This record gives sequence, structure tokens and C-alpha cells, in this order.
Amino acid sequence: MRYINHEEVASKTKKRLTKNTIFKGVFAAATTFGLIVLTILLYRIITQGSGYISLDFFTSFASRIPENSGIKAAIAGSIYLMLVVAPVSMFLGVGTAIYLEEYATKNRFNTFIKINISNLAGVPSVVFGLLGLTIFARFFDLGISILAAGLTMSLLILPIIIVASQEAIRAVPNELREASFAMGATKWQTILRVVLPASIPGILTGSILALSRAIGETAPLVVLGIPTILMFMPDGLLSTFTALPMQIFDWTKRPQVEFHDVAAGGIIVLMALLLFMNSIAVFIRNKYQNRY
Repeated sequence: MRYINHEEVASKTKKRLTKNTIFKGVFAAATTFGLIVLTILLYRIITQGSGYISLDFFTSFASRIPENSGIKAAIAGSIYLMLVVAPVSMFLGVGTAIYLEEYATKNRFNTFIKINISNLAGVPSVVFGLLGLTIFARFFDLGISILAAGLTMSLLILPIIIVASQEAIRAVPNELREASFAMGATKWQTILRVVLPASIPGILTGSILALSRAIGETAPLVVLGIPTILMFMPDGLLSTFTALPMQIFDWTKRPQVEFHDVAAGGIIVLMALLLFMNSIAVFIRNKYQNRY
């Protein structure tokens, strides 16, 4: 019979508590550091750009004079861009995830496809810009239109939406599917009425994060040759346009300090737009979480 060494147990417990305290302090320090950096960044942007936020800032085109510069064309172009990116990327992304998780058989080929989709999520955005330039701008002769840029951005965020949707669909308990089949529902009826409603919170979370990345990306637009300054409003999907990130990029590279303050104002608007998109996602996600 082995006797318990109380001193040994107390020593091991003390070591565990010490390690726990150390790691807790490290994690708390990392969180504090991140919050401090974020606070400084937000303070700098708000103090620099808040003076330029006015009605004229939203109703004026870009100008060589900082005080007269606005984001009218840029904000309209970003909205048009999202009107293309959101439906195309979500329809293709969710549809691909449904096929891979619910219909595709488990074999080496489909496993290879899933692995490569996950790898595509980490490809630099400039590569997708080159792909969009080759296929949409030149091969399909769409030029520097909203449609060409929207399809390019859709390719950029498509892997992210697919992976997020796969994880959300995979998290739905199999018992729900089996109960649906037991009641006589077909495969598609089960997916449409059981799987998708239960996985909508996860799908929306991944999709909104992906759309947030798309609305703030600049590299693919630079590769496509999207202009930084535009003095007219886009009138259709084939119209030339500029976007808010491109306008901010142009202001930040100018030598005048006043343009840097105007860029800070544009960043505030971009952040507000992202917060609005995220708030919609949170509202819908919470609504469905309460239901399922």
C-alpha cells in the first residue's frame, strides 16, 4: 500500500498555482498591451479626423485643397462594390460549403479540394488582384469597372466564407438531421429547413468578417488600376469608380499634413461602416441563436 506524501502533493500544487499565476499575468499583459495600442490608435485617428467630419465631407468630391476634399464618389463606389461582393461571395461560398459537407463523398479528391480551399484563405490579396486583372479586366474586357473589382474581391474572400460556413454546418448535431429524415424530409428539405437555420449564426459571423476585409482592401484595387480620384458618381456596374480605401491611400501618400488629417476622417467613416455591418450581423446572429 502506497502512502500519500502530503509534502510532495503540496509542493506540486504550489508549482501548479505558480505556473497558473505566471501564465495569467502573461495573458493579462498581452491583452492590456493590445488594448493600449488600440486606444492610442483610435485616439490619434479621432483627434486628427473628427474636425473634417461634416455634411460637406460626404457631399463633396475629392479636391487638391484639403479643406474642400470629400468622399462622395468614394463612399458611393464602396457601396456599389459591396452590392456585388456580398451576394456573389455568399452565394458561392455557402453553396460550396453545403456541397462539400452534405453531398460530396469522403475521398482523396474532395479532401484535396478542402485542403486547398483552406490554403487559399492565406494567399496575399495582391495575388487575387493579378488574377482579377487577367480574367475579369482583360479576358472578359470589364476594365476598371465595379463589376470587375467586385468579382475580384469576391474571389479574395470566397475561401474565408467557405471555411467558416463549413465549420458552422459541421457543428450542427447529426441528431437534427436524423430526426428530419425520420419525419420523411428529403435531403434538400433537411438542409434548407434544419441545417441552414441552425448554422446561420456561424455563417454570418464568418461572412461579415470576410466582407469587412473586402471593404478595407486596397492592393487588389491598385493592381486593377482603380483611380484614386474621381469627380463623378458611378451610374452602373460597368461604370468606372473609386473606393474609400483608395481615396484614403491617396491622401496618406501626399506630403501635406492636412491631407493626413483628411485621411483620418475617411478612416473614421470606414470604421463606422464596418461597425454598422458588424452590428447587423450580431443582431441576426443573436436572433437565430435564440431560436435554435
